[in-house]
Amino acid sequence: MEMTHTLHTRREAARLGGGEARVAAQHAKGKRTARERIAALLDPDSFSETGMFVTHRAAGFGLENDHPAGDGVVTGTGKIEGRPVCVFAQDFTVLGGSVGEAHGRKIARLMDVALQNGVPLIGLNDSGGARIQEGVDALAAYGEIFYRNVQASGVIPQLSVILGPCAGGAVYSPAITDFVFMVEETAHMFITGPDVIRAVTREEVDVETLGGASLHASRSGVAHFTAPDEDAVFAQVRWLLTFLPPNNLTPPPSIVTKDDPHRSTPELRNAVPTDPRQPYDVRAVIEPLVDDGEFLEIQSAFAQNLVVGFARLDGHPVGIVANQPVMLAGVLDIDAGDKGARFIRFCDAFHIPLVTLVDTPGFLPGTDQEHDGIIRHGAKLIFAYAEATVPKVTLILRKAYGGAYIVMGSRHLAGDVNLAWPAAEIAVMGPESAVNVVFRKDLVAAADPESCRADLIRRYREELANPFVAASRGYLDDVIDPAESRARLIAALDFLRDKRQPTPKRKHGNIPL
Repeated sequence: MEMTHTLHTRREAARLGGGEARVAAQHAKGKRTARERIAALLDPDSFSETGMFVTHRAAGFGLENDHPAGDGVVTGTGKIEGRPVCVFAQDFTVLGGSVGEAHGRKIARLMDVALQNGVPLIGLNDSGGARIQEGVDALAAYGEIFYRNVQASGVIPQLSVILGPCAGGAVYSPAITDFVFMVEETAHMFITGPDVIRAVTREEVDVETLGGASLHASRSGVAHFTAPDEDAVFAQVRWLLTFLPPNNLTPPPSIVTKDDPHRSTPELRNAVPTDPRQPYDVRAVIEPLVDDGEFLEIQSAFAQNLVVGFARLDGHPVGIVANQPVMLAGVLDIDAGDKGARFIRFCDAFHIPLVTLVDTPGFLPGTDQEHDGIIRHGAKLIFAYAEATVPKVTLILRKAYGGAYIVMGSRHLAGDVNLAWPAAEIAVMGPESAVNVVFRKDLVAAADPESCRADLIRRYREELANPFVAASRGYLDDVIDPAESRARLIAALDFLRDKRQPTPKRKHGNIPL
């Protein structure tokens, strides 16, 4: 009886974290404690904690007198929507959630469990960084975590949820993981903080401007999702997991849908303007195509000229990649190359078929793009599409010009099924530009240059740019009525469900990073 009493006493002490005062301080910042966060994220009563009584073994600098149970991180297993996950939550109330040897060992052990059992890993990050008092042991702990992040990459989904500060080396584990979530105005990520920047460069900057959620969602591209509070972020995590398999050896989870796979989409006949220069929101095409109009967009505020995200077709998850004509006319640029390539490679790693919707005038011209490496970054998109062996179905909605036509899931990069709408234009460049280049002398000599130009543009469209030319060469499998689009995409994916594509024997390719 005494031993049981001791057990319960120790458990209660561990669950108190850093004590009532520090818990109150955490709540005053609008933040939950580690265990409160786990309870909010997981299915009720599904969490089984591991390592509750782990403590550090450091001595000196005051640590010899402070050995809190758990060492500032809560680890364990649980379920989300009935599916197993591994989760850790750093406890800011205990030593500021700082990472020391024992703290890192707990996370590393959990990562091993996740990898061995093929379940997603979710990290709830809220830490002051490496524990200074433990010196190189703290750095070694980070190294062990980074190594496991890499070993698990492409094997199990890894999700990082930033709920407070994440600075220095601590940012690199989330950066290796597949998806990063941040709470607005609460979460911050940066390598060097404002004080260091001020000392080195004399630049004045606050934490929000330096590494807030808005910055990382829109400019750096580090964050895939942001939300105003923890509940909203956890809802995003749960929604994302509904599309993902637990590991790379398991098919993505399908559901029974009431949305008819043969449903006609006549509204798409008018969704895309016939004038190739007129913008429109590609989401107006995506939503009628997919089951129940449900589309989870990834990195919605970053590289907005390319839309990527998850949806379902006939109950099966798919990855959508679409040019966005309402933003920069849907051109491809440096950020779009990075965004698209990363998403495509994730889908390929986890057997999620790719549906590509094409409407792009090409790559963004300009000295900034050229000098900053559009060649290298655009090549990432080519590499990702060509490397992917999942089913790849492409639908050209309107424009597909130049190298961008090739890049966007074309037959030439091993697209499995390639379709186009009747108004699609496929050519080296747009008819207007092509005529100005090819027939420059003729236009100068013409008695009525404008009439001559209009006639040449019409001929170019009819003889070179229309989709029936590409179909006649076998580069398109069919030209379809927009009303048939949903049914044709679903039929193609259904046929490709058991696709097998051998790859060359090699250690790995060398993507142009």
